[in-house]
Amino acid sequence: MTLWHPGVLGLVQGVAEFLPISSSAHLALFPWVFHWEDPGLAFDAALHLGTLFAALWYYRREWLAAFADAARAPRSAGGRLLFGLALGTVPGGIAGLLFEHRVERWGRFPPVPAACLIVFGLLLGLAARLGARSRRVEDIGWRDALIIGAAQALALVPGVSRSGITITAGLFLGLGYQDAAAYCFLLAAPITAAAALHSLAKLPPGLGGGPFWVGAAVAAVSGALAIKALIAGLNRWGTRPFVIYRVAAGLGLLALWLARAG
Repeated sequence: MTLWHPGVLGLVQGVAEFLPISSSAHLALFPWVFHWEDPGLAFDAALHLGTLFAALWYYRREWLAAFADAARAPRSAGGRLLFGLALGTVPGGIAGLLFEHRVERWGRFPPVPAACLIVFGLLLGLAARLGARSRRVEDIGWRDALIIGAAQALALVPGVSRSGITITAGLFLGLGYQDAAAYCFLLAAPITAAAALHSLAKLPPGLGGGPFWVGAAVAAVSGALAIKALIAGLNRWGTRPFVIYRVAAGLGLLALWLARAG
């Protein structure tokens, strides 16, 4: 793998991880489209270290406030938030342990992410249309946390999008755009850290050197910018641009796959 390939993949990871367009689908498809060596799911998860840093840094005030609040009173708003995040991480952790190897076998077959891009993109648009958008992060109870966590577990499949499916679930539960995005990225931190650390142990020889750190650094910078862009975009245009992109990308991918298969 040349040095600029991880940089490109880091940029793709940083942007697509936080925009609801599926980083795993794009990371799987870039090597396939351009005939690059596929770095594997381990490298994909390693790039999450960069986006993990971006999310923690962007929401550092919320994390610090929640921990300080919970330290003073476990049943405070901060304590309830941390409990909900821990509870919501469980479904994704279980799904990862049970289905990781199956996803590695068939999750990168192009029609799978293509179909997921389209179906879950339309679902995101439906959630924006039907959601009340009147609730805040502090209104999320343990049942809501479990529902959003169960939705996050679906993101194991390329094309679903972790941010896309959790924002979709948040919108269906009545959260506003900014609060759905904030809870999405807060919830992503624990499971992203666990997945990255788990996958780092499986990195093939030589992948943890310069190329890996280039990808992680680019993912961190582009990820922070993507969070800011997403929040601004949701407040201004809603989910429509992302729905259009997902459907167009899914249809384009299916067309390319059929052309190559023929």
